[in-house]
Amino acid sequence: MTGKTLAHLLTALFALTSAASIHAQTRDAARADGKDFATDLLGESREAATTNPDAARVPNFDPQATRDLQDLARDPDQIEARGRSAAKTSTPMRTIRDSMDSRAQFDPDEIADMLARSRTINETPLDYTSGMSVTGRQGACVPLPPGSASAGTYTATCNTGFTATRETGTCQVTLDTRVEARDVYGYYCIAGTGVDPSSPYACDHYQGPQCRVVQSWDIPCGYDHYSGYYWGCYGTLRVDLVSCSEPVPGATPYTVTSENVVTTTRNESQCSSFLDNGECTLDAETCTDSTPQTRIVDGVEVTQSCWAWQRSYSCARRTAGNDCSELEANGSCRFLREDCLTDDTPCSTSERVYECPVAAGDSGGTQYVCDGDVYCIDGSCETIERTANDEFKDAVTALHAMDEARGQFDPETLTLFRGTRNTCSSKVFGVLNCCKGKGFPLIPGISLLVALGCSREEVLLHERDAQGLCAYVGTYCSDKFLGVCLTKKKVYCCFESKLSRILQEQGRRQLPKPWDKPKEEQCEGFTLDEFARLDLSQMDFSEVYAEFTEAARLPDELETSILIQQKIEDYYARSGQ
Repeated sequence: MTGKTLAHLLTALFALTSAASIHAQTRDAARADGKDFATDLLGESREAATTNPDAARVPNFDPQATRDLQDLARDPDQIEARGRSAAKTSTPMRTIRDSMDSRAQFDPDEIADMLARSRTINETPLDYTSGMSVTGRQGACVPLPPGSASAGTYTATCNTGFTATRETGTCQVTLDTRVEARDVYGYYCIAGTGVDPSSPYACDHYQGPQCRVVQSWDIPCGYDHYSGYYWGCYGTLRVDLVSCSEPVPGATPYTVTSENVVTTTRNESQCSSFLDNGECTLDAETCTDSTPQTRIVDGVEVTQSCWAWQRSYSCARRTAGNDCSELEANGSCRFLREDCLTDDTPCSTSERVYECPVAAGDSGGTQYVCDGDVYCIDGSCETIERTANDEFKDAVTALHAMDEARGQFDPETLTLFRGTRNTCSSKVFGVLNCCKGKGFPLIPGISLLVALGCSREEVLLHERDAQGLCAYVGTYCSDKFLGVCLTKKKVYCCFESKLSRILQEQGRRQLPKPWDKPKEEQCEGFTLDEFARLDLSQMDFSEVYAEFTEAARLPDELETSILIQQKIEDYYARSGQ
């Protein structure tokens, strides 16, 4: 489409829209405009189709450039010639050529000799460098500063308050039955709309529990069944025949009869010791006498589904307890808080939480850094002076944290360092504790612990916590009896590495983002926004420093250098020099 055609089209559209905005165009006028517009387009299209191509009509067309490309196509050798000519004045090519001209050149034989020497040194590097100076004499070695790595801390808990022992007991309950003769009074009464409630015949006077309805009749319209008189229709009426165990004041019974009344009562006298003890609860009640169901009592047949029962009770015997003396006497443990395990006030059983240091292990002796490393290039040798760098551990820890952040990112929840919820149970004031974890040695053999009462999951949690992979969340009572906690359950969040656990523990304090209630905590990770707000420089990673120093432990270079010096002296002694 040419520029002229586009201009016509825009003009026509503007005219149409402008006219439509002012007044409605008639159908004939619109048809005429469209026909004129189509005629103009048809003429321009015929002109474009019948005119020979002309390079002058093509925008930005350069005939000379086209001829140059045609010449290169006919003679490709000109491409290389023109490239060499342009390279002489090209700044990038000059830079590359200057760099290649100034680069060091090595003879292939020299390279082969150097590689042979390096292979020999690589087999026993300490024999050639450690503790030796460039003069061949024993170099100076300085001891590394004592490590600042800490074995970390662990959470220890104890209990104080009351415990309970559960005792069971049984007793018998019998059914006492007696038969009594009594008078029964029969009355008629009227119920329904239009009945005067103050009338002695109103059924409002004959209510339970001493009266009960025996039979009822609906009264037809206009007829009083009780009195035998006809009247008009004033509402729906009903006559009830009631039987009462006592006389109704102000009413005359139509009949008085005698009947036997059977009364049954459970005799619980044998269970009084359990019923009077508020620490006892009923567990079960079992029928022990149900045959025959119908029996003769004072000449009257009495039918009951059961005639005697046996009850089972559970009772709690409370005793005071306290197993915190060892932790309280440990001066290295710091008291953190006290959590109530029961719902009563004041709290009957509490758990005291302490933070204790993990005992440090053997450091492996003093480590040294020596000045015997020699670095040579172009025949010039220099001694590398080494000093202990205590910033290495911080750099490695930060890099490791970033690497774990990439590896522990959950794309589904967009969170980092998510943990897994783990629990273990222990009896309050019990001997066997499957929840000690870090800071306490494991009993050898999983099967032994399982036989003693610990589950395999609890043993695995113990092992992971001992490795420093789990963070203690809290404790809640999982089994209580009459308000006394018998079994408690500890909740941990375990992670893939010790570093992840430290990031979670100290990061939650920075945000702040405390752990949820022990029953509800699900060990969620950090969101991207939360992790971005953490200041890793303010965190204490000393617990993981030992792992890096163990992984990169240096040899005792001083002893090695003395050994090499002795070998040299022995060599000269044997050769007589």
